Amino acid sequence: MEKTAEVLFGFATDREDVKWLLDQFPPDAGVNLGKVEYELQILKLISVGWLVSYQLERDPVGSLILGEYWGAVHEMARSLSASVGMMTDRPIDYFQVIRDRLDQYLKAMDERPEATEPASVIGPEFARICGRENDIHTIACGTRMFVTATIRVREVLDFHELNRH
Repeated sequence: MEKTAEVLFGFATDREDVKWLLDQFPPDAGVNLGKVEYELQILKLISVGWLVSYQLERDPVGSLILGEYWGAVHEMARSLSASVGMMTDRPIDYFQVIRDRLDQYLKAMDERPEATEPASVIGPEFARICGRENDIHTIACGTRMFVTATIRVREVLDFHELNRH
């Protein structure tokens, strides 16, 4: 369980797909790439945790993996909060930012019960959070991040499930 959580956390904090998604924006898109990058990382962290919870909701191992995963996220957030707080001289609770963002995405999902795929809600909500509500590139960026996370989480869980037996 600990190894599974470690692999999931490693994926959630890896920056390569974030950089790749940022590179897909046309140069003249008029997008604040710093804001998009910040929100992509939060979306990725949230997506991994939410997807593990969803995919392992009936598996007793799920709560153990989630506890390890969210513990690692909390520790990373605590470290980031301390670093940013020292640089800006303002306190920040990055874990609270993550929780608030998760609540925003869950609320968006609740408001769209007719949506058959979570990605169809997550992409537009991501764009709205980035201040680019109707921008197709930003919607696609958030959608791709969520879909990529979905695929990767499933691969990790399937691999670790095979090795558990």
